[in-house]
Amino acid sequence: MERPPLPPFTRDTAIQKVRLAEDAWNTRDPERVALAYTPDCHWRNRSEFIDGRDEIIAFLARKWTRELEYRLIKELWSFDGNRIAVRFAYESRDDSGNWFRSYGNENWEFDEQGLMIARHASINDLPIKESDRKYHWSLGRRPDDHPELSHFGF
Repeated sequence: MERPPLPPFTRDTAIQKVRLAEDAWNTRDPERVALAYTPDCHWRNRSEFIDGRDEIIAFLARKWTRELEYRLIKELWSFDGNRIAVRFAYESRDDSGNWFRSYGNENWEFDEQGLMIARHASINDLPIKESDRKYHWSLGRRPDDHPELSHFGF
């Protein structure tokens, strides 16, 4: 199964790959998101190690049960061949109504079919007031006219 754009990436195809990933994660649909990864994909997410699509689906289902009203922006940082580095920030709240902005960096590696074979994520969480939120679009895909991550100085 191919998942375009395919490596080796150009600047334009790397940006496209990042936006496609952002769009998928903003669906908060673990099964849909998992299709972008190889069946044996390896993740490091914070201090958790995850192997394979089944574990990815279980992880994401737990994540989006805790991180409510999740909205994410990803931005290309660098790319080379079959690798992409991304910065991101997302906002979410817990079931007590406490809001957070989570900042991070991801390193991605892809196979020839454009499926991710490795994802390494480092993430920090910052409690914020609801009035400090920056992402106010309706749940789902970030609108094309919404500012990108760099606009916010994150």
